[in-house]
Amino acid sequence: NYGMDKFNEKRLHLLIREISKIEKIEWIRLLYCYPEEITDELIEEMATNDKVVKYLDLPIQHISSRILKLMARRTNKEAIIKIIEKLREKMPQISLRTSLIVGFPDEREEDFNELENFLKDYKLDNVGVFKYSQEEGTPAAKMNNQIEEEIKEIRFEKLMRIQKEVVKNLNKLKINNVYDTLIEGKKGNNYIGRSYDMAPEVDGNIIIKTNKELKNGDIIKVKIIGAVEYDLIGEIYNEFSK
Repeated sequence: NYGMDKFNEKRLHLLIREISKIEKIEWIRLLYCYPEEITDELIEEMATNDKVVKYLDLPIQHISSRILKLMARRTNKEAIIKIIEKLREKMPQISLRTSLIVGFPDEREEDFNELENFLKDYKLDNVGVFKYSQEEGTPAAKMNNQIEEEIKEIRFEKLMRIQKEVVKNLNKLKINNVYDTLIEGKKGNNYIGRSYDMAPEVDGNIIIKTNKELKNGDIIKVKIIGAVEYDLIGEIYNEFSK
C-alpha cells in the first residue's frame, strides 16, 4: 500500500524502481504481498527490473472461496488463480511461496479437497502449512463448527505430503542448472547459500562443496548437482566450466 497515504494510489513499483538505482543493492525481494493488492504496474516492474528477484510471497491462507469469505479475506479462488497465472505468464521463472491454514471453523471436506487439488495443480515452490488455533477474542474463536484437533492434524499431514512431493519434483528440474547464489555462511566443510528462489529463513538453501575461500555476501555462480529434501547441493560453476 506504499503511496496510498499521501497520493491515494499504490506506488510500490515506483519505490522499487528508485531503490534499484542504488548501485550496491543487487537483490530486491518482495515478501508478504496480498494477491488482491498486486497491481499490473507492480508485476511489470518485477518483470523488467533486473534487480528484483523473480520471487513472490502470496499469503493466500486458503483457496476455497467459502472459507476465504469466512476468514474475511477480500479475495476469492478465481482472483487468486488469475493473479498466479498472470505472474507466471509475465515471469515464467518466478518462484511462488504461500502460507495455508487447515482446520478453520466450518472447513468442510469439500473445502479441504479444493486445497489439496490446488497444491497438486499449481505446484507452488514453497508452502507453509499451519493448523488453525482458536485465539481468544477473535471473531473466528466464536464461530460454530470448530474443527477437532485430530482432523486438523490429518489435513495438515496430507498437505505436507503433497507439497513435499511437489518440491521433490521441482528440485529435480533444477539439477544441472546454474544459479547466482548469495553466500551466507559455512556449515562444517560446506558453504551455505541461497538463489533468487529462496527467501531467508523460510525456504531451503544451497549447500556448496568447494575448497575455495568464500565471503558472506558474495554472489557466485553455482551449478546444482543434487537435492536433499528442501535443500539443493551445488558446486562453484567456474571451477568446472574450463
